[in-house]
Amino acid sequence: MIIFECDYTEGAHPEILKKMEETNYVQTPGYGVDCYCESAREKIRKACGCETADVHFLVGGTQANFTVISSILRPFQGVIAAESGHINVHETGAVEGTGHKVLTLPSEDGKITAAQVRRMYEEHWDDVTHEHMVQPGMVYISHPTENGTLYSKEELKELYETCRERDLPLFLDGARLGYGIASEASTLTLRDIASLTDVFYIGGTKVGALFGEAVVIVDPALKKDFRYMIKHNGGMLAKGRLLGIQFDTLFTDDLYYRVAEHADSLAMRLKKAFQEKGYGLRYDSYTNQQFPVLPNDHMEKLAKDYSFSFWEAVDKEHTAVRFCTSWATKEEAVLQLIEDIQNL
Repeated sequence: MIIFECDYTEGAHPEILKKMEETNYVQTPGYGVDCYCESAREKIRKACGCETADVHFLVGGTQANFTVISSILRPFQGVIAAESGHINVHETGAVEGTGHKVLTLPSEDGKITAAQVRRMYEEHWDDVTHEHMVQPGMVYISHPTENGTLYSKEELKELYETCRERDLPLFLDGARLGYGIASEASTLTLRDIASLTDVFYIGGTKVGALFGEAVVIVDPALKKDFRYMIKHNGGMLAKGRLLGIQFDTLFTDDLYYRVAEHADSLAMRLKKAFQEKGYGLRYDSYTNQQFPVLPNDHMEKLAKDYSFSFWEAVDKEHTAVRFCTSWATKEEAVLQLIEDIQNL
């Protein structure tokens, strides 16, 4: 069985494992104040073009999301997100568990627009009973989205400007950020993201690390006491060096981008194979996630040799599924899948 179900089925990039072994007996302080974490922070700041950014390392995406969101919102506020957003669908109510409602907007492709945010904000404040309702307090997006789609630079710029006008911090979930930046369709760089958001994170778990996410806080107003929030939410790893070593390695010699490019290039070959076979695509993704709409009998045949994710039933005869490539996906596995697709 060859697994294309998600992008974190393998362990870590060999360079990370090598560095961990090399530093295994080095003694360092705990809780992320070691030399490896500091080196990683400096490399990330340089890559972002933002020397004043605060960089914090957390273990996973859900932990990063609810820690960031709960650090920003006041008790009566909620976070605006796409109805398909990860915090709304696949985090078991983690944000709501902190006491903050997710205020959802409809979305066909996983993205939300500046116009939608303006409308929700204005509808709240135009209601004479607004103090009886959850107040919109910030905006959450992901790049790439849950559907593999990407924000353009212009879309992100308009969204950021709208958020600034209405004093809504903009938070970008970058669990798969490397795959978004490395995409052939991307118009956003890491520096663009750092200049057009208030806080975001660089995903490691799905992009070559054993585990870990790097939260980058750009807005000075959001920096105060964030380490208290990490500790309060159970996110302060005693052996914080394990996170620093991984990100220090990923941001050496462009490893982060190189592994992401590998996954994206293989995904584009899969996309071409799906299209040449005549399958429709549920979403037009240019990242490592691909969403073909398969005849059910073809889906069942592929499922005998490949693991992939059910997405949604399209009709009685067709199902949208998800195939993911990763930093570790082997070219021969993709070639075998392409051959099997052609033979269906």
